[in-house]
Amino acid sequence: MKIYLSIYFLLLPLFIASQNNITGVVFENNPSNNQMALPGASVYWMDSSEGVVTDFDGKFSISNTGSYTNLIISYVGYKTDTLKIDNKKFVKHYLNPASNLDAVTIRSFAKSTSVSYLSSQNITNVSSEELLKAACCNLSESFETNPSIDVNFTDAVTGVKQIQMLGLTSPYILITSENIPTIRGASQTYGMSLIPGTWVESIQITKGAGSVINGYESISGQINVELQKPNADTPLFLNSYASSMGRLELNAHYNTKISDKLSSGLYFHVNSNNQLNDGNSDGFLDSPLSEQINVLNRWQYTDLEKGMVAFVNVRYLTDEKQSGEVDFNPGLDRLTTNYWGSEVNTERFESSLKIGYVNPDITYQTLGVQLAYSDHDQNSYFGLNQYNINHQSVFSNIIYNSIISDTRHKIKTGLNFNSDVYKENVSNVSYALSPDGNSSQAINQDIYNDRSEKSIGAFFEYNFDNLSNLNLTAGIRIDNHNKMGTFLTPRFHLRYTPVEKSVIRFSFGRGKRMANIFAENQNLFATTRLIQLPVDDLKSEDAWNYGISFLQNFNLFNKKSEIILDYYYTDFDNKVIVDWENPFEISFYNLIGKSFAASFQSQFNYYINENIEFKLAYKLYNVKTDYASGRLAKPMTPKERFFINFNINSNLNDDGSQWKFDTTFNWIGEQRYPNRIPENTTSIIPIYQAPTPDFTTVNAQLTRVFSEKFEVYLGVENLTNTKQKNPIVGSENPFDQGFDTTFVYGPIFGSMYYTGLRFKIY
Repeated sequence: MKIYLSIYFLLLPLFIASQNNITGVVFENNPSNNQMALPGASVYWMDSSEGVVTDFDGKFSISNTGSYTNLIISYVGYKTDTLKIDNKKFVKHYLNPASNLDAVTIRSFAKSTSVSYLSSQNITNVSSEELLKAACCNLSESFETNPSIDVNFTDAVTGVKQIQMLGLTSPYILITSENIPTIRGASQTYGMSLIPGTWVESIQITKGAGSVINGYESISGQINVELQKPNADTPLFLNSYASSMGRLELNAHYNTKISDKLSSGLYFHVNSNNQLNDGNSDGFLDSPLSEQINVLNRWQYTDLEKGMVAFVNVRYLTDEKQSGEVDFNPGLDRLTTNYWGSEVNTERFESSLKIGYVNPDITYQTLGVQLAYSDHDQNSYFGLNQYNINHQSVFSNIIYNSIISDTRHKIKTGLNFNSDVYKENVSNVSYALSPDGNSSQAINQDIYNDRSEKSIGAFFEYNFDNLSNLNLTAGIRIDNHNKMGTFLTPRFHLRYTPVEKSVIRFSFGRGKRMANIFAENQNLFATTRLIQLPVDDLKSEDAWNYGISFLQNFNLFNKKSEIILDYYYTDFDNKVIVDWENPFEISFYNLIGKSFAASFQSQFNYYINENIEFKLAYKLYNVKTDYASGRLAKPMTPKERFFINFNINSNLNDDGSQWKFDTTFNWIGEQRYPNRIPENTTSIIPIYQAPTPDFTTVNAQLTRVFSEKFEVYLGVENLTNTKQKNPIVGSENPFDQGFDTTFVYGPIFGSMYYTGLRFKIY
């Protein structure tokens, strides 16, 4: 019933939208007739204060609250044009260069994914255009066309996708929404599936230690998500999606400009999957049954004359997932041995406030304030195991920017405060206290892990940029944490350009975090393993990350090309070890010895023209830890990966129509299974003794843009129909010892086809 009510409210804006908007796209008028978009061009009404700038693809949308008829389009280096609009709703305009000299012609085009040449940090910018190349139903599925992020399944029943960077899982990545930490603590496992893809405007991926401004928790990198802005997003946007696995989705954005300074956006997302899929006939669902309702209200205030910008966000969601045996009925079989089943029900509320002030007289002096609150409540069970967690989080950050002497020397300083209150309960799970790594008497009683974590910190960051070949950022922060004490977190980033079109980067930095052993490893509940807990408290995780990167731009056959070489090494001073090596137990203990992750990536980008793009990447990992049984490679982590992406678009026609095609090839190398041979037993499972086989997957999508307002897409994931055989250990006896759903190295569902449409009303 909730889904149908949500669809009703999603469609309601269709009947109340009444804004008079003009949309369009701005190109350069060049002799070759190639359509080069002009991002950042100014578009405004004559004799008014209403104006916008074109986006990454040269597109714009401007409201006409005053019934203006003369639209001005300007861009630095081009002649300013004034257009008579009258009753037009869509404008396609070409600007002429200000100079008609033919001696030099400089051409460029915007890339949907680009690595910054100027920043001291190794940042990859992913635009909304890149996100449209795949279905991108939620944030965890937004990285299929990006080689920097690996996407893996955590188990064979919940359908959860987990990302990895530099060989380390998502808890070691700082994931932020508009630079406010978002996916952490209780939301670590399922949080990325709770951010709809259509809400995302762009993504910034930073490899290595990030900035001290964003906190001390980043170890392998940072992923920042920028959401759609109400004053720049389409007034009314609809997106529908349907897949062969039974997944249905509907998204709606409704944005309105209340005044010249105030805009508001209302964003709806609903998805549902009620189809029973069991392609491998093991009696278990290949994908969970699910329902999600997700609503975001976003307000934007902009007063450029006073230098004020502010955002207010309020979001509420409910998410329900059911997995397990095909015949499982929650009403009859919940927490019984009739059939093995699982339900994960999540309710989340969050709000945030961001205020930015730029001194109108001294523009390099700025002040920013970030405030956020979230309440994440999850109630779940897996077979007979129950797991419930409530996490209330408060985040605040104050940032002041200025310069020293001149604009080559910039500084950022500020204060921040964090508070996390957890109420966590684990029921019906067998566990034992293990002071020396050996099993002790198992206990079968509830575990209550209520705790409070609070920290207050100060940071200072200095940036030097000589505006030619050197850019460095050095930062340090000091924090006091009620569990970790007082500690320093230094970070350093350097960019050097030895010759034209070459960039060398070097970075190092420290990261610290408190591990949430149950919230971050919920797949352990979908097993019958005994949980081994240490007698002593688990210490905080502490690591140093070192990185070097080389970027070379050159012409190959007179076409723009790039080569990127990255090497990063993460060295843990302490780590909470999650030990899966005993087939009947999972152990948690502090690191004794060494744990490290070495990551090498080479990437080649070839831009044939603004319509054809080719990417090729190879990754090599060496991730090892000293376990109680010796030094071993991290289980279920491929040592090698190979990636190819090819994208081709037709020229944009005068009526706004266009064809777009994208395909991605992935080769995943072998992975190590955890030990499946218990001592003093003949219970050997041969399939789990050797490494996993390597495999390939191919994803492809074809999009037909009929106009600026309407487009249809058709795609396939896993075109090769690759399937892992026997992904669930002991599926025939799920309540017996040895049942395990975590030995997943590849796809379970096989080929999945999908289709959808995007519709805009201006």
